[in-house]
Amino acid sequence: MQRRKFITGSALGFGAIALQSMLRSDRAMGSGAGLGWQPPDGKPHFAPKAKNVIWLFMRGGVSHMESFDPKPALNQYAGKSISETPYASVQDPERLKKVRVVVVNDANGQQRNKIYPLQVGFKRYGASGIEVSDWFPHIGSVIDDVSVIRSMWTTDDNHGAQVQFHSGRHMLDPRVPTIGAWVNWGLGTLNENLPQFIAMGPRFFDRRDGHYLGPAYDSVLLKIDPANPLDYAKPSSDFPHQQQRLSFDLMRRLNELTAQEYPDDAQLDARIKSYELAYRMQAAVPGVIDFSQETASTKKLYGLDQPETRPFGEQLLAARRFAEQGVRFIQIQHGDGAAGAWDQHSALKANHSKLAMQVDRPIAGLIQDLKQRGMLDETLVVFATEFGRTPGSQGADGRDHHPHGFSVWMAGGGLKGGVVHGATDEIGFHAIESPQYVTDVHATILHQLGLESHRMEVPGHKRLEQDFGHPITDIIA
Repeated sequence: MQRRKFITGSALGFGAIALQSMLRSDRAMGSGAGLGWQPPDGKPHFAPKAKNVIWLFMRGGVSHMESFDPKPALNQYAGKSISETPYASVQDPERLKKVRVVVVNDANGQQRNKIYPLQVGFKRYGASGIEVSDWFPHIGSVIDDVSVIRSMWTTDDNHGAQVQFHSGRHMLDPRVPTIGAWVNWGLGTLNENLPQFIAMGPRFFDRRDGHYLGPAYDSVLLKIDPANPLDYAKPSSDFPHQQQRLSFDLMRRLNELTAQEYPDDAQLDARIKSYELAYRMQAAVPGVIDFSQETASTKKLYGLDQPETRPFGEQLLAARRFAEQGVRFIQIQHGDGAAGAWDQHSALKANHSKLAMQVDRPIAGLIQDLKQRGMLDETLVVFATEFGRTPGSQGADGRDHHPHGFSVWMAGGGLKGGVVHGATDEIGFHAIESPQYVTDVHATILHQLGLESHRMEVPGHKRLEQDFGHPITDIIA
């Protein structure tokens, strides 16, 4: 019998859990053995303020102007071309070298990208008075716990920007580790019975995280299904627990006999450890996503009582439970399809309002739940998207991709609440105040976890200065 068939079909049922990538590459799990380096000792570089990260990524490109960066001037300039406004060019010549401004002309040389008015109203919330779109009223209710960053920029004007936001590198560059992989590599585990890095939701383009760090640092894909939350996490046959335990012990003893014959085989040692992790995960993961012990009020807080909010709400409730159990990095992506559902080239008002309804209440519920449990101080919540949308229209009622200025926000984990950092110009075209590249978000996360970004490097893989980013100090408490 082939090894792969034996492992995935036996009572151990390991498959794609801890062994997910080892069977692809046969590299050692959990170390740099065979790669020419060893991982850090799992200790932070300085005292951390946060322990966990819940990373919420809206795939497709959320319109910053209709979410967290109101631009009433769009109504003033509606119908005019961007060249007819004072905001047609990038003011910073250094940034101009890194971005590509696309202006589309018709056959007569006139710009087709006419200014498109705001499609939603805004309201001030909380003691901070930060304006939030009417599509996100629940997030507005917790805005005093949020740091809004209105001056993001990136260089990819297509959806490869999803890769860039997670890794810092353009999709056409060689692939490098994502922020989740770096956190996993730098700090190690808080709970040896659970995956250290979990992913939920749709993911296209680059489906890996570890890259040159090795497959041990890839995320583990999770489904909200207590009966089968991880691919191949349950035996293909109905083995009693005691018999499964005996099978596992036999596998361990056989591996140990081989280890005596080959005492310096680091890959074998890592393989034994991965079997042990897989067995522990097989028992622990289903219990974490069993919501039967949660109160009705908690379920309602996450929107589990409504069909529109239930799918995302279940993922966020699971994220809180995994963070509670010590999982370092929980990555949740929203918006199906290759480009992502937030990619509104047409019908922006209808589609953005529908998608916002799906996520607004669960996200606010997550922040409220973390706060009332005393977890928000140590849990960093990130709301991100690959880029914004153009101030001009595309077609009759949509907006195109826009990398030159957009918004993300972060909450908890030792960051300030109720603050706005940076700004775009009056029509949301360019980041003009405190522009922040995507790796500045990464550096801020690492800093709050007690890691210095410039020390996150392995031999043989020189990182660019832009890869490291810089912590956004203005939002750190």
